[in-house]
Amino acid sequence: MKTHILIITALETELNRKALPHIPNTKIHLVYSGVGKINASLATLKAIEQHQPKLIINFGTVGKINQSLEGLLEISKVLQRDMDAEPLAPRGRTPFCDQPSEYHSSGLYVCGTGDSFVTSSDAWLIDQEIDVVDMELFAIAAVAHQYSIPWRSFKYISDAANEDAGQEWHQKVNHGQELYLDALNKVLHSEL
Repeated sequence: MKTHILIITALETELNRKALPHIPNTKIHLVYSGVGKINASLATLKAIEQHQPKLIINFGTVGKINQSLEGLLEISKVLQRDMDAEPLAPRGRTPFCDQPSEYHSSGLYVCGTGDSFVTSSDAWLIDQEIDVVDMELFAIAAVAHQYSIPWRSFKYISDAANEDAGQEWHQKVNHGQELYLDALNKVLHSEL
């Protein structure tokens, strides 16, 4: 019987399907979700229904809020950075919703997800001790939680979340693939 692992990344430019390893008795399903929380939610739901994975692993690029960080990071916590319905609920929390406002996994770093590309400073991100920002992980983690599927996320820092972020991202969008593949091999061998 094969173990099914679901890898979700936003774009093919971040992770080439042909680079994925072959692990005996493991079926790896790679899904490109597209950019943003809605696309990530829909792609994750469809992939879970189709493949019934044992584990979801997200890989993608991020902008760094903590300027001391570099390279590939494993995310421990994710929250929404763009849910701002004050005064109905504090920023980061969806009002009138019983779902968690943050999701946890293994790792060391905090990611803030939102449907915007961060190009300037935001004091709230610093106050929440957010290390990096992306546009998909919260949605992926929320769907995984609904299905009681464990998730892990590895993010490659592509930019400094400042006025040069767009140009930096375009230059570095595919630079994290080899680091991710090394991390993926370690995860797959420890999970199986």
